[in-house]
Amino acid sequence: MEIAIYGHFGFALLMVPTAAADYLEYERFLLIDAIQPLIDAGKLKVFSINSINSESWLNSRMHPRDKSLRHAQFNDYVYNEVVPFIKSQTSPSTPIYIAGASFGALHAANLFFKNPWAINGCIAMSGVYDLSVYTQGYWDDNVYFNSPMHYLQNLNDHNTLEQIRRSGHIHILTGSGAYEDPNASRALSSLLYHKGIPHDLDVWGWDIEHDWPTWRKMLPFVLSSKF
Repeated sequence: MEIAIYGHFGFALLMVPTAAADYLEYERFLLIDAIQPLIDAGKLKVFSINSINSESWLNSRMHPRDKSLRHAQFNDYVYNEVVPFIKSQTSPSTPIYIAGASFGALHAANLFFKNPWAINGCIAMSGVYDLSVYTQGYWDDNVYFNSPMHYLQNLNDHNTLEQIRRSGHIHILTGSGAYEDPNASRALSSLLYHKGIPHDLDVWGWDIEHDWPTWRKMLPFVLSSKF
């Protein structure tokens, strides 16, 4: 599992690819270029990891149970390998925020909500936060516990909720243009509101489509204005 690193100082930004892409996707589509001034200024150090979606929910040849197991293994990989690696490349006290667009937004939000001690906040762009949208009717415990719209409703553990509430960096962004689903972001925001979890919801206009030009605007905006 390759990891691309950009920068030398600042908080850690862990980036999860969209759909079935790889660890260099954000570089290829110029999102790294869009935030390069912030990287060069030492505001953040970026760690971009591989996706396993092509070995999971986006692989039509796999049995759904195997897909759900692979998703759980990906979570374990992030918590048990990526987070310690980031700490080794920064410092034990350096905060780690996670970002993603499209399917990467679901992963980013999910990885934060499930373990807000390992990951300190999230930037979720143009996401859908109900995992069952991707599972084609399959349901098991791994689906439930990786679908924020489901498990957050029933999350009552005081320590976990308080850790999430203390983040200060839960940023949910979406456009309203072609192939965007702003109602998915609104639904997550409503759920967080009812759980007393502070967060930002930014719904951009009808000219903002589900595509790279959108994310090349959104991520620099959030990083420069919210951090």
